[in-house]
Amino acid sequence: MVERGGEVLTRVIPNRRRNSVVPHILTFVKPGTKVATDIAKAFINLHDEGFQHGTVNHAAGEYVRGPVYTNTIESFWAMLKLGIQGTHIWVSEKHLPKYLAEFEFRFNLLRDPHLMFDLLLQALPVPTATR
Repeated sequence: MVERGGEVLTRVIPNRRRNSVVPHILTFVKPGTKVATDIAKAFINLHDEGFQHGTVNHAAGEYVRGPVYTNTIESFWAMLKLGIQGTHIWVSEKHLPKYLAEFEFRFNLLRDPHLMFDLLLQALPVPTATR
């Protein structure tokens, strides 16, 4: 999921069914928020969960309906897929959260790429002195 003008957040889930998807939406998105999705069955009743829900139907060639679009998250998934196919070739399920975190980090810093190096250095453990 991605906040418009904000950051992307990824999680590995077992499938695209409602019972796997919606709990994460409920955990990370405030009720009353405007949510834009495609017409996947998992999202059908988001308005019942307290969200202002708008959809686009990609199968019908619809990608924007007024303020409702999914282009931002679609571009993230495209970047992830290209990165895996072009660089990593294949990823294991065991390490998928790490790959997602890497691409999440990159995507969230697209507007401030000059911060990447310093943030990576800050994330490294400080070596302890040995004698």
